[in-house]
Amino acid sequence: MIFNGSLSFFASALPVWLSIVIGIVALVVGAIVGILIYGIITGKKIGSAEKTAKKVIEDAYAKASAARKEALLESKEEIHRERVEFDREVKDRRNELQRSEQRNAQKEEILEKKEDALDKKLEAAEQTKKDLADRESKIAEKQAKVDAAHDNIIAELEKVAQMTRDEAKKILIDNLEDEAKRDAVKTVREIEAQAKEEADKKAQNIVSMAVQRCAVDHSAEITVSVVNLPNDDMKGRIIGREGRNIRALENATGVDLIIDDTPEAVVLSGFDPVRREVARITLEKLIADGRIHPARIEETVEKVRRDLEVQIKEAGEAAMFETGVFNIHPDLVKLLGRLKYRTSYGQNVLRHSIEVSHLAGIMAAELGADVNLAKRAGLLHDIGKAIDHEVEGTHITIGADLAKKYKESKEVIHCIAAHHNDIEPQSVEAVLIQCADAISGSRPGARRESLENYVKRLEKLEEIANSHEGVEKSFAIQAGREVRIMVKPEVVDDAGTVFLAKEIAKQIESEMDYPGQIKVNVVREMRSVEFAK
Repeated sequence: MIFNGSLSFFASALPVWLSIVIGIVALVVGAIVGILIYGIITGKKIGSAEKTAKKVIEDAYAKASAARKEALLESKEEIHRERVEFDREVKDRRNELQRSEQRNAQKEEILEKKEDALDKKLEAAEQTKKDLADRESKIAEKQAKVDAAHDNIIAELEKVAQMTRDEAKKILIDNLEDEAKRDAVKTVREIEAQAKEEADKKAQNIVSMAVQRCAVDHSAEITVSVVNLPNDDMKGRIIGREGRNIRALENATGVDLIIDDTPEAVVLSGFDPVRREVARITLEKLIADGRIHPARIEETVEKVRRDLEVQIKEAGEAAMFETGVFNIHPDLVKLLGRLKYRTSYGQNVLRHSIEVSHLAGIMAAELGADVNLAKRAGLLHDIGKAIDHEVEGTHITIGADLAKKYKESKEVIHCIAAHHNDIEPQSVEAVLIQCADAISGSRPGARRESLENYVKRLEKLEEIANSHEGVEKSFAIQAGREVRIMVKPEVVDDAGTVFLAKEIAKQIESEMDYPGQIKVNVVREMRSVEFAK
């Protein structure tokens, strides 16, 4: 305080410049003193840091030395282990090499023994070959002597028999052929008799059971329909003024109306059964209604056509339910219903298809075949007849194409295609469809045939029979279900009758179309006539 006060006094007393100089000096002195004090403090810190650093370095050297010693020890241990492992591997390899050398030595010894054995066998084979050559030469010499002796004997026999060797050989071969033919015929007859005895019983049981369980109503239809009229005056109303009504009805239905002198009846003629049915129902409705004119005719025809389409579908569905066959394409169901208005030899095709389905299913169950497949194929086997008048081709080809189009199985398609032997049946079910079709078509009262076709079929049967050599005369009997053939006994022997019957049956199968089956009966009669005088 005193000092500061003195300075203040001197400061106040001294000039300004002197005060400035003194101030500067005082600042320099203070700075020097500060620097000295900082140096002293810094020097103490540096000394402390050097000591710390020296200690850290010493510790690091100590740790590094310890780590180096430890690493050297580990390296020595690792080298020792590797050396031991190497020695062990070398020892194992040496032992393995020794064993291999021993095995090779044994193999070489065995090979040497085998070579010796082969050499001995080769020598034996050479000796055997030499012996065989000697024997062959001796045998050849003996054979030459035998042949010469045989030729001499043959020559002597030919002189005695007055017949050459070729002639004797021919007689012997002919006798052998006749004997073999008789034996073959006898064997065939025995086999056929045994097979028929066993098969007939089984077949009769199956067929009779199937037919008994499938008794159906029969309906015979033709290509015309008759509509009854309440009186003959109705014919004039149907014809109409200047024939307008009858022309309108024929144009709308595609069916010909035959109005003749038949009392109280009009005949509808048409190939398409569906169109004919539409015309029949339309005419009956118009007669019942009494209003007959072109506009009314067209309206009624259209309504009947729609109603008939529904009935066709219902008929197809009813056939499905009756047979137990389901999952049929809707379009195929409609085609199936159209068969209700289709006939074959007077037999309703839809009823026939249902009947075949039942028969095939029953027989398939008896034989252990696929019942569902047999019933389905039986129901659809004649589906081509629904549109065979619209599409070119046989109903078999059309039916197979329809089944393929509507995604039926290959088995069903095959059964449809093979049911008339257009192709060879490849399954039991296909054969059953053939049998069921024949049973349904050939049962009494099932089908009718025109007189012209009937006569042609009988003539064809007799023509085929008479075309064979040795046939004297033939008769087609039992409505063409049997052909009886009389043969010439001097031309055809007993064995030949069997072969002749088979040949005629095969020709009938290949050249004729017929329902059911045809029996070929060949008769050989030998008569000896002499007169006592």
